[in-house]
Amino acid sequence: MSIQTKDYAFVRNKLLNKEEIALLDVREEDPHAQEHPLFAANLPLARIEIDAFGKLPKKNISIVTLDDGEGYSLLAAQKLIDLGYSDVSIFVGGVQGWKAAGGEVFKDVNVPSKSFGELVETKRHTPSLSAQEVKQLIDAKEDVVVVDVRRFDEYNTMSIPTGISVPGAELVLRLPELAPNPKTKIIVNCAGRTRSIIGTQSLINAGIPNEVNALRNGTIGWTLAGQELDKGQTRKFTEVDSGTAKEAAARSRSVADRAGVKRASIADLDIWKTQSDRTTYFFDTRTPEEYEAGHLPDFRSVPGGQLVQETEMVAPVRGARIVLTDPSNGVRANMPASWLAQMAWDVYVLDDIKASELTEKGLWNPPLPPLPTVETVDAQTLSAWLKLDSNTIVVDFSTHAHYVKGHIPGSWYALRSQLADAVEKIPQVDRYVLTSTPSQLSYFVAEELKALTKSDVVVLEGGNGAWMAAGLELEKGPSHLASLPLDRYKRPYEGTSVDPAAMQAYLDWEFGLVEQLGKDGTHHFWVL
Repeated sequence: MSIQTKDYAFVRNKLLNKEEIALLDVREEDPHAQEHPLFAANLPLARIEIDAFGKLPKKNISIVTLDDGEGYSLLAAQKLIDLGYSDVSIFVGGVQGWKAAGGEVFKDVNVPSKSFGELVETKRHTPSLSAQEVKQLIDAKEDVVVVDVRRFDEYNTMSIPTGISVPGAELVLRLPELAPNPKTKIIVNCAGRTRSIIGTQSLINAGIPNEVNALRNGTIGWTLAGQELDKGQTRKFTEVDSGTAKEAAARSRSVADRAGVKRASIADLDIWKTQSDRTTYFFDTRTPEEYEAGHLPDFRSVPGGQLVQETEMVAPVRGARIVLTDPSNGVRANMPASWLAQMAWDVYVLDDIKASELTEKGLWNPPLPPLPTVETVDAQTLSAWLKLDSNTIVVDFSTHAHYVKGHIPGSWYALRSQLADAVEKIPQVDRYVLTSTPSQLSYFVAEELKALTKSDVVVLEGGNGAWMAAGLELEKGPSHLASLPLDRYKRPYEGTSVDPAAMQAYLDWEFGLVEQLGKDGTHHFWVL
């Protein structure tokens, strides 16, 4: 069956007309980050079966797959058609074809959000202080509170001295009790620029009485100034009383109203969930802990600050409807919604949720297609095989980051998208056992590996999670790599050992994003 193709004009017109389209860059994340169109969402070929139903909820959405000439776009399109998607095309000529047609390409990841953040600063002149100025305030023991708006794990890795973890959407709710004196200066930091700009501007938009400044260039700027970061800090925001929450709710609702955020009720959900001609995403923007304690059915946990930072990762259909909920007081939904509205999303906040309606508990389970029928083995049996049988090898299809953190001793890391090359590096044996995090991924790789090796291929039931739950030993580090770790682009602001030149190059790139937005012209961004 031949698969139809689409060109630059088709994609551009969809974006300009605010029509739904999923332009999917199906390469691994690292090549995606080297250059891609602004709204090309990264959905690697290797993960299509486990990610598609959650990220592309409507089967009739217009999908265009994109690669850079490797052939992945054809393979991905076929997989999507096999999964039941009815309007799937391949982008003609890949990334080079996009450029040849005059399309703008962008580096890095989360580019729509990062370029929007730069636009906000340009339009609103969001106030900021240099790393040196902030250090002087801290050293002089001035009345200053530093709030770190990244995920807690990022804050825990490295942070500004005295900083407190307050992920972005929590700011308007938590700050009044962290800094009850309106004369206290507030410093908002992230790793680079975007989240601190959005966090600072959120507090200003909400009318917080304190003076608020972003830490210019975040932990990168701090490091480039030759200043020491803290490591392993655990300071977190605290719960707030009902009066503080009520005032924060009023402030955040006012901002959302000014941004044109629409309101929704439980009754709307039933209509939207069954609507065939419209994609709707449902996100719970509270903390993961609150979500797990009780949430609405079909809502995914995406804390609001990260949602604004990484929108295309969870909502790859540009032009879709996004519905947010914060059942406790609305603040963590209204503030992110105000930003998504300015990013030209059709965004709603769900009002008047009763505690009795939060009937689901635990983690979000992404919808999956039926798993292929494959031979499986349990963790204890596999452990025995590995001790007794040198003709069994485990191949791990988790992300490189997961693999390095801990894997079955002796197992090989491989990328599904590079499987033919990986097989050449892995020793030939009579039996391969596949594992992964999430465990379902291995099931979809089994037949592909069998065809390449002609050996027995078995899947570990429950994947790496089952191995760990059985209390079996793990090995750490990049011990057996059959594939290059292309599945994750190394952010220049992650970790504690980044080359200063790479940090500076990242900042220079961010400064150029507003000009690139102008050249692209498809974004519809505006600033309150």
